[in-house]
Amino acid sequence: MTTSTDNRLAQDYEALRRREYTLIDDLLGVLPKIEKLGEDRVGQVRDAMFHADHPFLMVFVGPFSSGKSSLINALLGAKDLLKIGPTPTTDRISILRWGDEPQDMNSGSRVDTVFYPSPLLRKVSFVDTPGLESVFQHHEETTRRFLHRSDVVMLVMLATQAMSQANIDYMKTLREYGKKIIIVINQSDLLSDEDRETVRQYVADQCRDLLGIEPPIWLVSAKQGTQARSAGTFDEALWKQSGMQQFEDYIEKQLSDADRLRQKLQTPLQIVQNVHGAALEAVKDNQSTFDQYRSISDNIDQQLKSQRRGQEKAVREVMAEVEAQFKDTADRSGEALHDVFRMGLALPSFGRGVLELFGIARLFRRNDAPSHMEQAFSKYKVFEPIDNLPEVVDKLAPRLEAQDMQDIDNLVRYGQGEIQKLPEELRSKIIGRIQAPAVYDRKELLNLREPLELIEDEARVLETEKIEQARRTTLLYLAIWELISFVLLIALLGAWGALDAASDLPLNIIMLIVVLGAIVGGFAALPLRGRMLHVQYVNRLHKLQNRYVEALRQAADRQVEYGMQLRRDAIAPLTRLVEAQAAIQDEQMAELQKAEQEIHKLESELNAFGKRKLLGISL
Repeated sequence: MTTSTDNRLAQDYEALRRREYTLIDDLLGVLPKIEKLGEDRVGQVRDAMFHADHPFLMVFVGPFSSGKSSLINALLGAKDLLKIGPTPTTDRISILRWGDEPQDMNSGSRVDTVFYPSPLLRKVSFVDTPGLESVFQHHEETTRRFLHRSDVVMLVMLATQAMSQANIDYMKTLREYGKKIIIVINQSDLLSDEDRETVRQYVADQCRDLLGIEPPIWLVSAKQGTQARSAGTFDEALWKQSGMQQFEDYIEKQLSDADRLRQKLQTPLQIVQNVHGAALEAVKDNQSTFDQYRSISDNIDQQLKSQRRGQEKAVREVMAEVEAQFKDTADRSGEALHDVFRMGLALPSFGRGVLELFGIARLFRRNDAPSHMEQAFSKYKVFEPIDNLPEVVDKLAPRLEAQDMQDIDNLVRYGQGEIQKLPEELRSKIIGRIQAPAVYDRKELLNLREPLELIEDEARVLETEKIEQARRTTLLYLAIWELISFVLLIALLGAWGALDAASDLPLNIIMLIVVLGAIVGGFAALPLRGRMLHVQYVNRLHKLQNRYVEALRQAADRQVEYGMQLRRDAIAPLTRLVEAQAAIQDEQMAELQKAEQEIHKLESELNAFGKRKLLGISL
C-alpha cells in the first residue's frame, strides 16, 4: 500500500513539475520583451525554470580536495564519472541528472550537465561545485551564484580539517542563503571510533556555539563507498560502514514526504508568482504610459477619415454637376420636342406626313443635311450640356490631386513633430522616413476619358436618330389618319341626302360630328406624341446618365483610394510603430493573463498535493 501511494505521489509530483516547467518556459518567451522589467526579474524566472527542471537539488560544496566529486562518484557507482585530483580539477559546476546513457554536455558557460543511468538520479539531481577557497575567486563566485538554487546543501570537509576557520566562514555564508545544511565529514575511515565521535561532537559544539545551529552531521568515507561498489559487485556491509547509506536513506525519506515535495514545487511557483506580479504591473504601467502615443494613431485615423470625407465630397459635387448637365439636356430636349410637335404645326406636319407617305419627302432630303430633329435640337442647344461634360469631369483630377498633396504635407509635418516628442527608446525603433511622395499618378481619371466620350457620343447621335425616326413615323400615321378621315368626310357629304331621308334621327349630323372629331383628334394627338417621345428620351438619357456617373464614380473612388494610400504610406513609419507597440503590449498582457490562470490552477493543485481525497475532496 505504501509503495502504491509513493508511486502515485511521485507521478503527481512529476506531472505538476512538468506543468510548472511549461509555464516558466512560456513566461520566458514574454518577460525579456517587457519594457521596464529588470533583467534580474528575468534571471529569477530562469532560476525558477532550473528548479522546475530538476526533481530535487542536492548541492555539494566545500574546499577543494575535500572529496565532493569522490562522494558523488561513489553514490552513483561510477568511479571516473567526475574528475578527481589533489589539485582543483573542478573549475565548473556539474549537474548530474538521470539519463538512459552516460553523456556529458558542455553548455559553453561554467555549468555542465552530466546524464547518467543511476536510480538515485530519478529522484534527485546532484551538483558538484568548484572549491570555495578565496584564492580561486572565480570558483567561489560561480559556486555562490548557484547556492540559491539548491534544495539542500551538503557541506563537505575533511575529517582532519573539520570546522577550520574557512569551514566556519562557509557555514556563515550558507546560513545567509537560508538553505538546509548537512555537514558531511569525509575520510572518516582514517579515524578511530573514539576519534570519530570526538570529531562529531566538536563539529556539533562549534555549530551551536559559533553559529547557533545544529545541522545533521554525517561521517562518511568516499574511499570505502567506492570500494563497496568496485569490480561490479556491491558490498552492503562495507557500504553501510562507509556511511554512504545515509545519503540514500535521506533521499528516500526526503522524496517520499509529501510536504517536502510540495515545498519543492512551491519554490519555483512562488518565484514565478512574484515575477509575474511585477511583470503585470510593468505591462500595465507601459500601457498607461503608451496611451498618450496610442492617441497619435487615433488622431491620424480621424484625420484620414476627415480627409477622405473631403475628397468624397469633391467627387459628389462633380457628380451633381454631371447630373445637372444631363438634366439640362433633358429639359432642353423637352423644349425641342414641344416645338416640333406643337399643335400650331399640325397642318404643316400633315403635309410632311403626306410627302412621307408617297415617298416624295425622300427626294428633298440630302444625306449631308441635318434632320428635322437635329435642327430642332440644335436650335435649342440640347447637346450643349453634354458638350460641357468633359470640362466638368476634368476639374475633378486636379482638385483631388491638390487636396491630396496638401493633406499629405500636413500629415508629414504632424508626423515629424510627433516623432520628435517620442522618447529616444521609441524613436530608435522607427523604420523608414515620414515624407511626401515624389510623384502623383492621375491615371485612374485620365484613363476614363475614352469610355466617357463613347457615352457622350451615344447621347448626342444615336438618340436623335431614334427620335427623328419616331417623328417620321408619327407624321406618316398622322397623314394616313387624316386622309382616311377626309375620305370619310367627302363620302358623308356625298350621301348626305340619302342618309337624312332614311332615318328619323339626324344621323348625317351625328356622323359628321364623329368624322370632324376624328380629324381634329388626329391633329390633337401630335403634341401628345411629342410628350411621349420626350418621356422615352428622358428615360434613355437617364440610363446613359447612370452609366456615365457609375463609370466616373468607380474611377473617382479608385483615385480617392490611391490618394488615401499615399497618405497612409507617408505617415506609415509612425503608425506602424504605434500599432506594433500597442500589439506587443496587448499580446504581453494576454500572455500574462493566460499565465495567471495557470498559476492559480497550479497553486490550488499544490495545496491538495499528497492529501487523501474523498469523493474528489482533499482531506
